[in-house]
Amino acid sequence: MKKLFAEFFGTYWLVFGGCGSAIFAAGYPELGIGFAGVALAFGLTVVAMAYAVGHISGGHFNPAVSFGLWAGGKFPTKDLIPYIIAQCIGAIAAAGTLYTIASGKAGFVIDNTKAGAFASNGFGAFSPDGYSLQAAFIAEFVLTLFFILIILGATDKFANSNFCGIAIGLTLTVIHLVSIPITNTSVNPARSLSQAVFTLGEPLSQVWLFWAAPILGAIAAGFIYKNLLKQEGEPEKIVL
Repeated sequence: MKKLFAEFFGTYWLVFGGCGSAIFAAGYPELGIGFAGVALAFGLTVVAMAYAVGHISGGHFNPAVSFGLWAGGKFPTKDLIPYIIAQCIGAIAAAGTLYTIASGKAGFVIDNTKAGAFASNGFGAFSPDGYSLQAAFIAEFVLTLFFILIILGATDKFANSNFCGIAIGLTLTVIHLVSIPITNTSVNPARSLSQAVFTLGEPLSQVWLFWAAPILGAIAAGFIYKNLLKQEGEPEKIVL
């Protein structure tokens, strides 16, 4: 249960901090933090929770990460569904908190006919810059694949694990810098589901892509790392 609570709180903070920055601060008149600020917010939430509770649960905070570690042979099958449930509950709870806060401003309403409403993900007319379903799928698949490869490499027993949280957080920042205009960036099915549940409409009907593409990309990364990149035996000595 401690592991599941860690995943709940870690995912809650990721969604609250990342999506909250997009909802409240990204477009604030003249002083908005913009794409770069939102990207950094997502990265910093992962860094913070990786060091805060990563030692308890492994610090997944994302169903795609759980699937990727499972495919890479670093996570047991029996824990897969419980982790995903905890992550989704944490994400939805965070989205509920954001909705409650946003509702405290007069005139607040979610316009689910516009791309990115309530930090939701989408493609086609619901992509921030009008990218197609195919483009969105490729972006989410490839970015998640490399995200998981970096996680697997940074947390390998031969890697310097003291800095793995920073490497993973900075990777998520780069991912957002690339893909906010394409899909509003998911690479995390729980994050996508949580915002879509409150947005409803077309964003909710499109959420399937933000489960399918990241999970498939994560599983591909797990198999690639396990079979092509994972080092066996003693680590090589670096000669300076």
